[in-house]
Amino acid sequence: MNEKLPSWEQALNLLIENGCSNDVIIHCKRVAELAVETAEAIKKKGLTVDSKLVEVGALLHDIGRSKTHSVNHVIEGAKIANGAGLPKPVVSIIKRHVGGGITKTEAQRLGWPVDDTYFPITLEEKVVSFADKLIEKGKRVPVKLTIEKLLREGRPEAAERVRRLHEEMVGLTGGSK
Repeated sequence: MNEKLPSWEQALNLLIENGCSNDVIIHCKRVAELAVETAEAIKKKGLTVDSKLVEVGALLHDIGRSKTHSVNHVIEGAKIANGAGLPKPVVSIIKRHVGGGITKTEAQRLGWPVDDTYFPITLEEKVVSFADKLIEKGKRVPVKLTIEKLLREGRPEAAERVRRLHEEMVGLTGGSK
C-alpha cells in the first residue's frame, strides 16, 4: 500500500493546492509528527501499524478545513481525498478522525450519509484521531484540556469517547496518562 501513498511533500502540496490556511497546515504537521511518534511507540510494543499511512493520513486529516471549519470538514475532506484519487485508508482516516468518532445518530443529525462509519476502527485511524486531540494551535496539550473543552461545549458523549481513545492509546504505547 505504501507505494500508492503520497509523500510528505505531495501531501503538503495537496493541503496548499486546496487552500488550507497556514494555521491548518501547521496543525496537520504537528498532528503527523505526534501520530508517527505514537505509531512507533506502538510498534515497540510488538503491534503492527503502518507508520507511513499514519503520517500521510495525519497530514491530510484536516484537508476539508479548506472548505469549512465546522465538523463537516470530515465530509468535505473525504470528497477532496476521493477526488484526488487517494487510497481508501487515507479517506477513512479523514472521515473517522473527529471527536473520537461520530455515532450514526449524530451523523444523521448532521445530515451526513448514514451508510458510512465515522468511528476510528483501524489502529492507524485511532492513532491519528488520538494525536489530533492532543494538538491545539500547533502545540501539544494534555488530553484533560480537550475533554474539559468538550464538556464545556455540552458534548459529554464526545468527551467520553476521547477519554476512552486516550486510555486505549496509553495502554498500547505504555505511555503516561
